[in-house]
Amino acid sequence: MPVYVYRGLNDAGREVKGLLDAESPRMLRTQLKKQGVRIIDHQEEHEKKGKVAGRIKASGSTEIDLKKYFERVSVADVALVTRQLATLLGAGITLINALTAIVDQVENEQFKKIFGQIKTEVNEGSSLADSMAKHPKVFGNLYVSMVRAGEASGALDQVLVRLADFTEAQAQLKAKVMSAMLYPIIMIGVGSIIMVILFVVVIPRITKIFDQVKAELPLQTKLLIAVADLIKGWWFILFPAIGVGIFLFFRWKASKSGRPKWDRFTLKAPIFGPVVRLVAIARFARTLATLLRSGVPVLNALDITKDVLNNTRLAEVVSEAREAIREGDSIAAPLKKSKEFPPIVVHMVATGEQSGQLEQMLEHVADNYDFQVDQRVSKLTTLIEPIMIVGMGVAVAFIVFSILMPILQLSQHVR
Repeated sequence: MPVYVYRGLNDAGREVKGLLDAESPRMLRTQLKKQGVRIIDHQEEHEKKGKVAGRIKASGSTEIDLKKYFERVSVADVALVTRQLATLLGAGITLINALTAIVDQVENEQFKKIFGQIKTEVNEGSSLADSMAKHPKVFGNLYVSMVRAGEASGALDQVLVRLADFTEAQAQLKAKVMSAMLYPIIMIGVGSIIMVILFVVVIPRITKIFDQVKAELPLQTKLLIAVADLIKGWWFILFPAIGVGIFLFFRWKASKSGRPKWDRFTLKAPIFGPVVRLVAIARFARTLATLLRSGVPVLNALDITKDVLNNTRLAEVVSEAREAIREGDSIAAPLKKSKEFPPIVVHMVATGEQSGQLEQMLEHVADNYDFQVDQRVSKLTTLIEPIMIVGMGVAVAFIVFSILMPILQLSQHVR
């Protein structure tokens, strides 16, 4: 049954908007009329997906719904709805009624439309996992696999609770890392703008004095003037060149040949490398534990875990572990052989396999590494701030020193 987005007026003359399932536009008008709503315009949700489509108003003009294209579904939205759905199912409410309640509850219009489509497909006989799989940008492979395992085991509400916990933990981890990176990015941006202003506007005006006097300038002053002249005279080439360089770097980093090299570099890079490794291992342990607890077969769980690591080198190791299990070996052996996973992680995985408590051991690893990530990120944030301030101070001091030195020399000659 199609899902329609409608806009209309109620009995009080106020504008109302929403989603409604109807067999046809005519049935849509009939249902809304029974609710006391006079329809102004409507659009089937499946129409013109991904294109800027106008909505036909009663007056015949066209209105572009920009909110539809700028509103995105965040990880926090998914985690919240997952927990709400788990609560409804745990209370004994049927899946269709639970999805109906979710559609009414969700405030994000884009998410509301997605759940409207999911509800329609489930009502027509499709499974919840298959319906969610049609929206890969919102529900990833891991999410869909866990929901499918929950449906197969009859414990969908419990699986959704684990999935909500996992999604919230991943969102918090990402937020911590992003917040740690935000400050240096802002400092670099602001510092770059200040430097450009100094070199393009301030320094050329001051150095005109030196041109008039024609005195012998110190080496650092000559260097400063040369850089200022270069930026001022060739900015229309330098800035586009920098932009092209950044574009080519990201393109190389995303290529088949560049991605593995970059991922290996990030794991071994000083300062940030250990944090990248900690985040990846925490994600590996948490994801695999959550999937195994939800009833996903170990081979499928390793396939999914490999895809969420976001590092090709570690993904190779997980693939080797999957093949080892297929051949009757353990997970720990390939992890140890790769030397990419710390010995304590390998030891705990091996112990978990031998004792039959792999899920618990992986959760201990994830908790431990999440704690280490918190500590490392806090230390990096504390360390980066004074380093950035000192760096900016050194740059400004060099500029001031390069300008003041010839001025002092000229004043001595005048005496």
